[in-house]
Amino acid sequence: MGADPRFFPARGPHGLGAIAEAAGAQVGADDGRVLTGVAPLHLAGPQDLAFCEGRRHLAALRDSRAGAVLVGADARDAVPEGCAALVADAPQLAFARAAALFHPRPAAVAGIHPTAAIAPDATIGEGCEIGPFVVVGAGAEIGPGCILHAHAVVGPGCVLGAGSILRAHASLLHCLAGARVVLHEGARVGNEGFGFVTTKQGDHVTVPQVGRVILGDGVEIGANACVDRGAGGDTVLGPGTRLDNLVQVGHNVKTGRGCVIVAQVGIAGSSELGNYVVVAAQAGITGHITLGDGARVGAQAGVMNHVPAGIDVVGSPAWPARETLKAFAWLRRQVAPKGSDKTGGTA
Repeated sequence: MGADPRFFPARGPHGLGAIAEAAGAQVGADDGRVLTGVAPLHLAGPQDLAFCEGRRHLAALRDSRAGAVLVGADARDAVPEGCAALVADAPQLAFARAAALFHPRPAAVAGIHPTAAIAPDATIGEGCEIGPFVVVGAGAEIGPGCILHAHAVVGPGCVLGAGSILRAHASLLHCLAGARVVLHEGARVGNEGFGFVTTKQGDHVTVPQVGRVILGDGVEIGANACVDRGAGGDTVLGPGTRLDNLVQVGHNVKTGRGCVIVAQVGIAGSSELGNYVVVAAQAGITGHITLGDGARVGAQAGVMNHVPAGIDVVGSPAWPARETLKAFAWLRRQVAPKGSDKTGGTA
């Protein structure tokens, strides 16, 4: 069973040759069959495309009823009779590319809803879709082919590049955004940073936050995530960076290209992430530190010091992963009760 057509109508059908070409896969024998959708291995039917990557899924592959399946060369023999094998070096990546044949990103349906509030001097590019109760501020520039869903807000002076999407209730303030940027539902970009000075009497005096947010091409920001504008200077998310839902990015943070920031991560002000850094769920990164290119931060880690390029860190405080695992093993040996083995069971 593929995607529910009430929500995700599929385009097609598509023949094996077209699917293989889109996926970058090889098809052994094109028997002329056509497929109408995509589905997981255990739900796929004879007209669906599925994929299998990793040995732990081989049992599901053997039992699958899919019409065709993307597999690695080492799993070709596990494809059941009657199912077409499409061989790819990276089956999941190939599946993502092939699935876009059936479910491409929706194109803008040009038009401006009568309830939208568009400033007279705002620029709306050709072919934009502006939904109900959208607000576009004075001097804002919306590139061609953008989609602004209901109640989205583009603040005064903001720039939104071509082909970008603001989903319902997303807001873009004090921001220059590149092409193909996506803000998911409720995302907040350009809000005031958490900057203040505390007096001797304990009162908090706000420091004006007068910077911007710069979003590179292809940045995606998850639902209810927040990206603060710079205090002075800019907050910058590099091209292709992805923020999951409920992420908090503080003022003047900078990321390189292709970073992945997973749900509920908090990054304090003025920290800098290199290219292709990955920060797993619920990790916290203190302010004014640097994570080098390709660094990876484990879930719930507390990063308090600089992380060199290519290093994996876990724990709180975060240490290099190998050192942390050794420390945990040593600690467990110290607290294990007498007569127990290293795993905590009785000897």
